[in-house]
Amino acid sequence: MAVGIVACLQTHGSRANWHPHLHLLVTDGGFRADGTFVSWPAHDTARLTEAFRRAVLRLFVRRALFDEDQAADMLTWPHSGFHVHTAVWVSEDDRAFATRLARYCARNPVALERLTYDRTAKAVTYRSDKSDGPTAGTETVDPLEFLARVLVHIPDTGHVTTRYDGWYANRPRGMRGTAATAAAAVPPAIVPAPRLAPTEASRRWAKALRRRSCSRSSRSTRWPARPVAGPCGSSRASPKPR
Repeated sequence: MAVGIVACLQTHGSRANWHPHLHLLVTDGGFRADGTFVSWPAHDTARLTEAFRRAVLRLFVRRALFDEDQAADMLTWPHSGFHVHTAVWVSEDDRAFATRLARYCARNPVALERLTYDRTAKAVTYRSDKSDGPTAGTETVDPLEFLARVLVHIPDTGHVTTRYDGWYANRPRGMRGTAATAAAAVPPAIVPAPRLAPTEASRRWAKALRRRSCSRSSRSTRWPARPVAGPCGSSRASPKPR
């Protein structure tokens, strides 16, 4: 089976601060070669977090950002800095919410409706979209300082910030489009997953996501220049709004 994944890289937090993290839209199951979708929502957040952490550390070792001993030492840290948030679920028939969520994942670092400029004081005030927490409230800074903050979020030329993997990858989608017929426009059949013990189901989920993550990272040649794993989905592998 092939899991469908849409990964959106974001580098900004609620106040346009530097906060690299990932938002992932992941199918709660997998697609068979004939297009049948096997629903498999069972998973364990702790296992997903650990799989994500190890995949990122392996990637950094391969990129020579640090050596294997440093990576092994980081695996012993009681607080890894990684977090996977999976509280947001989308029903298969709720296209409107799926569209809003996708737009949120790919949003710009600055929302103009939360930005004001005081010409007299020559200051920029930016309001957070959070009502509580360390990034809540407003912040007033010099205009040049705010511009410098925004500029760090502009990706390099050719750098891709939204990636499609598994069933949603460009090549499989193109192959399905070429082979499509009028009958293929019918929505895919959905079948339940075979019954497994909860631990076995979550283990398989983590293994599948880890395999897709490792496969994608080995093919990728452009990732953020800063070696930051995005602590909390989001570093987050999650679609939770920030």
